[in-house]
Amino acid sequence: MFRKTYLEIDLEALQYNIAQIREKFPDYRYYFGVVKANAYGAGIHSVNAMIKAGINYIAVSSLEEALSVRKENRKIPILILEPICFEGLRIAAENGITVTVDNREYFDKMLSAGLNIRFHIKVDCGMNRFGLTDRTDVKYIVDNANDSVSLEGVFTQLSSGAGERYGKQMALFKERTSLIDLKKIKIVHIDRSLTLEQHKKIDFANGVRLGIVMYGFSKMPPEISVKRKILNKLTGKKPSEPSSLKLKNVISFYTEVLEIKRVAPGESAGYGGMFDSKSDTLIAVMPYGFADFSLIGKTQVFIGGKKRNIVVNYMDVTSAVVDGTVNIGDKVEIFGDNITPRDASRQAGVNVYKLITSVTNRVPRVYIESGNRTEVKY
Repeated sequence: MFRKTYLEIDLEALQYNIAQIREKFPDYRYYFGVVKANAYGAGIHSVNAMIKAGINYIAVSSLEEALSVRKENRKIPILILEPICFEGLRIAAENGITVTVDNREYFDKMLSAGLNIRFHIKVDCGMNRFGLTDRTDVKYIVDNANDSVSLEGVFTQLSSGAGERYGKQMALFKERTSLIDLKKIKIVHIDRSLTLEQHKKIDFANGVRLGIVMYGFSKMPPEISVKRKILNKLTGKKPSEPSSLKLKNVISFYTEVLEIKRVAPGESAGYGGMFDSKSDTLIAVMPYGFADFSLIGKTQVFIGGKKRNIVVNYMDVTSAVVDGTVNIGDKVEIFGDNITPRDASRQAGVNVYKLITSVTNRVPRVYIESGNRTEVKY
């Protein structure tokens, strides 16, 4: 790379996390690796590492994403979690891609299209996003599937994995699938990363969807749970238990110091004087901006063993206040081991999903495995 700004993906940590999850939750037959949004920012190139670690089904949100995965791996089954346009079904069928059916009319059109295609039924249990809500429609689709338009699975999306809301969702799922025999369905998948640990395994489910948990983010890390327990005690809420998973961070974001500028008292830096210097100040200019990281703001980066305050943001560069110990070419951590993705997400005022997916495809991904570095541009 010419510009030393990159997202580093530790594939060994990714595989370690998947192994930890499978060891802790061994009773599933299908472990879906959810790689929507360019694998949560980590890049589709990470798919084969997931498969080596035991992921045996890939899930995406669109046909475009499915085709990207298919370029990486010709054999792994792929499920598109959201309905796709009818015109895309033939392309999905030609590439061995499984689709989602969430209404009866769409299913009837599939039957009349003369396709050989696999599908999963999505049941809506309260998200009010996609999914069937009428149990007679569920039964109709199950009864009319055939060898060509082949039913492979049934699933739903839980908005919560515990408490009263969880109970209501599960009651809806059971009611809306009550006219079919779930034991005769090849794959039933209900839980996802952040609901997996919150209740016992659902007896009729043999699949689980793993998304952000693969990259090192569990439902409740121990350091957060302590704070949450104190807050819950004050508010009278039942405290949440910390995650039992011991996960490693997979995704780190780095750049370098490109220039160092001295700003005299009374001078400013940035458009419209974003930073007004009150004293003789050194600022490090770094080659990344909001075109690389849309959540960039006046937060912090880690340079030379210290956290440094960002004072100026541009489209292509960012500046932070430093001292005389910092030199041109020094490595800069935007998030990683010293400013963790959770730390960075709190600074930015967003959840960690938004943080890691906000690194744009202008930033190359560098994959680390067995001591080798592989750069991939998207």
